[in-house]
Amino acid sequence: MLLDQFRIGPYLNFTYLVAEEPGGEGVVIDPSFGIDPVLEAIDARGVKVRYILNTHSHPDHIAGNQDVKERTGAKVVAHRVAPIHQDISVSDGDAVAVGGLRFHVVHTPGHTKDSVLYIFEGNVATGDTLFVGECGRTDLPGGDPAELYDSLHHRLLTLDDALVVLPGHDYGTTPTSTIAREREENYTLQPRTLDEFLKFMRE
Repeated sequence: MLLDQFRIGPYLNFTYLVAEEPGGEGVVIDPSFGIDPVLEAIDARGVKVRYILNTHSHPDHIAGNQDVKERTGAKVVAHRVAPIHQDISVSDGDAVAVGGLRFHVVHTPGHTKDSVLYIFEGNVATGDTLFVGECGRTDLPGGDPAELYDSLHHRLLTLDDALVVLPGHDYGTTPTSTIAREREENYTLQPRTLDEFLKFMRE
């Protein structure tokens, strides 16, 4: 499988190019500002990009949507409540198939109402729900710490420990991690009641 991680834009965003193999069908996950290196890689690797998968609707995760769409003809995929143009709307439990790859959708509201994870081939693209060593903020419009608590503890932490975490930003000590490592080391994921988590997020 081809999996390229690009750190682009002014906010240390990660954009991902994923395909079965060079020259095969694939996707771009969260095209950010400064998308040119990703477009160049699409051409160099001959990837036929069929879909743009957005983990959520904040501008730094969708800024390159139109450029990728115009270059490749790819269709924009986002959660059905995302307030952006979407060619394909998805909900929790859906899957997007590209060539021999399947991207499974897990709805994880909290950072935004439309936040989702995409699980594929031993990886999970977490957007701004989970970073390496951190979790997403909830003080922006659409953020809800109680929803984030549920998403982290009852959805994300039920995933396979072996999954490789592909975060939406380069905010951690390493560019990727695993669910097992985050369960063990991420201070935001330590056991807390909901009330304790709400107090923790306020502080």
